[in-house]
Amino acid sequence: MKPARFDYYTPRSLSEAIELLGRHGDEAKLLAGGQSLVPMMNLRLAQPAILIDLNHVEGLAYIRPDHDRVAIGAMTRHHEVAGSDLLRERCGLLSTAAGLIGYPAIRHRGTLGGSLAHADPVSEMPCVAMTLDAELVAVGPAGERVIGAGEFFQTYFTTALAPDEVLREVRVPVLGAGDGWGFHESARKTGDFATVAVAVHLRVTGDAVVTTRIGIAGVADRPVRAGAAESAMSSGDDVNLEEVAGQAVATVEEVSDIHASAEYRRRVVPVLVRRALDDALAMARGGRA
Repeated sequence: MKPARFDYYTPRSLSEAIELLGRHGDEAKLLAGGQSLVPMMNLRLAQPAILIDLNHVEGLAYIRPDHDRVAIGAMTRHHEVAGSDLLRERCGLLSTAAGLIGYPAIRHRGTLGGSLAHADPVSEMPCVAMTLDAELVAVGPAGERVIGAGEFFQTYFTTALAPDEVLREVRVPVLGAGDGWGFHESARKTGDFATVAVAVHLRVTGDAVVTTRIGIAGVADRPVRAGAAESAMSSGDDVNLEEVAGQAVATVEEVSDIHASAEYRRRVVPVLVRRALDDALAMARGGRA
């Protein structure tokens, strides 16, 4: 299978890429890692007239400290996120989830920014970004703006990015002593898209859980937070983890597809939430994040 005819541009700077987007409008698509866009083009599910390749733009691939956060360039490959010593030390939830994406060949081409901008509701990176309240930095003709993950993902494959904006950077919080996290997903086999994925981050002070974030992918048109379960986990009362996990089922919309029914997802969500909570609690109380 071959894509439809298109014109191909290789900008060398972010400003040049933004100018090309503004010039060509809806006819243009950005190419990052290409692990989602290229197959869609080959199947002619996507037929952009203009392809703007970001792989030659300088300064979009990095992982570096940024005060109480870690800043990651949008063109940073998944395998770099998974293998980063800095992220393993300061935000292991992100690096662990990146290591579960697809297969090695996909992780070596796919990018963090490409995954977030593609906004597949079953993908690992949007789920983690939502869980960690990540900040996403977009750049366009009007300058730079910071978008919270909760506002960034809007519906299936749709984000808050304007047509003439490029995602430049992702900022995730540093996790430290008293923080714990867990990530679990269910898929037909290793490397397949997840049917359901769950990310948990919590913070423990003494014996009390003071912060809980639970993100779930694969149950709605975008990654969602399990608000009722988060509140129950941080209620300060004696917490029953089974009951907390059960409350996460409220996030499951009527999502049935060729991979699983909505009923199947309702059964899987509490299991994965409980496993991720167990991991997060054990880590938080052991002092590792």
